[in-house]
Amino acid sequence: MKRPCLVGVTGGIGSGKSTLCRFLSEMGCALFEADRVAKELQRSDPVIIAGIRRLFGDDIYAPDASGSLQPDRRRIAREVFSDPDKLRALNAIMHPGVNEAFHDMLEQVRQKGTPVFVKEAAILFEAGRTEDLDMVVVVAADMELRIQRAVDKGLGNREEVLQRIAAQWPQEKLVAKADYVVYNEGSLEELRRETEKLYAFILRRSSSLRERR
Repeated sequence: MKRPCLVGVTGGIGSGKSTLCRFLSEMGCALFEADRVAKELQRSDPVIIAGIRRLFGDDIYAPDASGSLQPDRRRIAREVFSDPDKLRALNAIMHPGVNEAFHDMLEQVRQKGTPVFVKEAAILFEAGRTEDLDMVVVVAADMELRIQRAVDKGLGNREEVLQRIAAQWPQEKLVAKADYVVYNEGSLEELRRETEKLYAFILRRSSSLRERR
């Protein structure tokens, strides 16, 4: 059974990559959200929980209203985005589990025969996870717009958002390595129209790949 066309989608904080990926999912693509999977594993995977406790201390987890242990993600973000060594250590804890989940879903998508499988990840290039992808899409936007979006989403104050941006690859570096760039500086409807153009491009790429395989 042929594997689907594998499309990586990335972009800096506040770029709008999650919204674009939601639109692609609505258009029929299978979607793997690396950041969402990572959050789930931080709550459920004993090996990852133990690693996070070793890195940040046992008090990094606390029970929520239902009694389930939850990591203090705001504190984790503050610490890792101000300490590159701690960020690398956290990524080393998370990547094996996230990668395993991706390949599990890839097999499911292959069995279903879905033609396009989208992998959304904030650090796609940084993690060295692009070699198996058929194309990489970068979502980009003006810096001030990205900062405002991130603050509005509750991802931190301006200083904290700037720390996150500083810890990621510069947007121009991502754009230079992309196969396709979507500039998201308008309305949701404008982004949807750009996503429709992207989807048409992906289908052409997918068809070409299937012919060669």
